[in-house]
Amino acid sequence: MNAYEIVLKSREKGRPTAVKYIGKLVEGFIELHGDRRFSDDAAIIGGVGYICGKPVTVIGIEKGEDTNSKIEHNFGCAHPEGYRKAVRLMKEAEKFHRPVLCLVDTSGAYCGIGAEERGQSEAIAMSIMDMIRLKTPTLTVVIGEGGSGGALGLSAADEVWITETSTYSVISPEGCASILWKDSAKVAQASECLKLTAQDLLSLHAVERVIEEKGFSDEFFEGLKKDAAQFFAEKSKIPAEELVKARYERFRKF
Repeated sequence: MNAYEIVLKSREKGRPTAVKYIGKLVEGFIELHGDRRFSDDAAIIGGVGYICGKPVTVIGIEKGEDTNSKIEHNFGCAHPEGYRKAVRLMKEAEKFHRPVLCLVDTSGAYCGIGAEERGQSEAIAMSIMDMIRLKTPTLTVVIGEGGSGGALGLSAADEVWITETSTYSVISPEGCASILWKDSAKVAQASECLKLTAQDLLSLHAVERVIEEKGFSDEFFEGLKKDAAQFFAEKSKIPAEELVKARYERFRKF
């Protein structure tokens, strides 16, 4: 597949969303709500549970599966309170020494007037800063679209993994084509220029691992669960200060 075909695949109807990943990876998941400032943002689902018997905090950007759920979850476009909820849960995880798993699938953070009035850019910036400084292991998996700051707000992790037909980019191909060429018809050309495919990102060291999807079968989810559990077990052996330093240096290299 070329880059634009992968973009379309990452948006494909029926693709498993964060809710399905949580159901397959996390035992005994309990969702926690609200940012304790304004409201509960349904675009970001977070809570606690177990992966292979070990406690973990899970935060996922949820797009929704059908029309009603897409509207309920604002098509995976989070408001500022969503990122503030995520930070609240990350800090709670740090307090109780739980690792953090983030599942990213968004075209970008919500850009409505209300979101801007409530500090969208500040909320994303604080999420990035707080996640980089978090004294507990963190892992982000891009499971569909990894769009712009909306994705980066939950991707300042020890490692970033991506499934083979997902994308991760500073802007959507449509937005890039409109800005560079004033022509949205050049979206395929923009997709190639952005280097947003899993293999491009791996070669640029923007992600650490590309995960074979295997048709999103039970085998895929079971393998991801075991790999995440092993990753957290290994990172948990590293002193917190070293973990934070390595994470900081990972992003400074960019």
